Amino acid sequence: MIFSYYPGCTLKNKAQDLDRYARLSAEKLGVALEELEEWQCCGGAFSMGRDEIASKLASVRALNAAKEQGRDLVTLCSACHNVLKQANDAMANDADFSLRANNYMQLAAPYRGETQVIHYLELLRDRVGFEALKKAVVKPLTGRKIAAYYGCLLLRPSKVMGMDNPENPRIMEDFLRAIGAQPVTWAMRNECCGGYAVMEDRGLAAQKSERVMDNARDMGAEAIVTACPLCLYNLKKNTLKEGRLPVLYFTELLAEALGVKD
Repeated sequence: MIFSYYPGCTLKNKAQDLDRYARLSAEKLGVALEELEEWQCCGGAFSMGRDEIASKLASVRALNAAKEQGRDLVTLCSACHNVLKQANDAMANDADFSLRANNYMQLAAPYRGETQVIHYLELLRDRVGFEALKKAVVKPLTGRKIAAYYGCLLLRPSKVMGMDNPENPRIMEDFLRAIGAQPVTWAMRNECCGGYAVMEDRGLAAQKSERVMDNARDMGAEAIVTACPLCLYNLKKNTLKEGRLPVLYFTELLAEALGVKD
């Protein structure tokens, strides 16, 4: 299986482990991730202004590049995934936006949202299959109690993201079961960690992150896993050191279970 791959900026610096373990694991599972050439930053947030075109063009270029390769586009970072999915939806369903974006870009052929954007977790669930993943595990994480943290961006807006039930998701819990871990049931798994508020109000971000951390710890988790670099940053940096749980990328656990973690 060969897919186009959009890593995004953060995976090239602060979140290199998210990217590296994903690549190692994909290779073990027989999946080829072909990084797009000359991709650009997605912007990190999707502007809700319908007349805002410029900040979304980098995403459209990446989507069109995958279309020209005839492949689905795999993402990892929650923010990148959210922006690319929403940009793709706008190109497919907002005729005015699509017209103006295509007029500006002057592509060889207009882009109309043809590329299917899938998150790495969806790749594991829908293309590899969790049963096949389970059979590939060589070091099951037996007895490890892990809290799956979705945050905001993987699930919302639900009609566009379409990954899972936004109120009661299960994709990460099913992933954890496939690699032998025990997912923890907890209330804050799809609540905000403070996200972008950290730039203006670190106290608010810390308050939200503390609630997430406290709930996971109180429910017996020994670690939290996420797909979002910003969530990982907030949970590690904006929570009190005493009682703080380890926060890991889900790809790190995947690589460990597949025996490819260095």
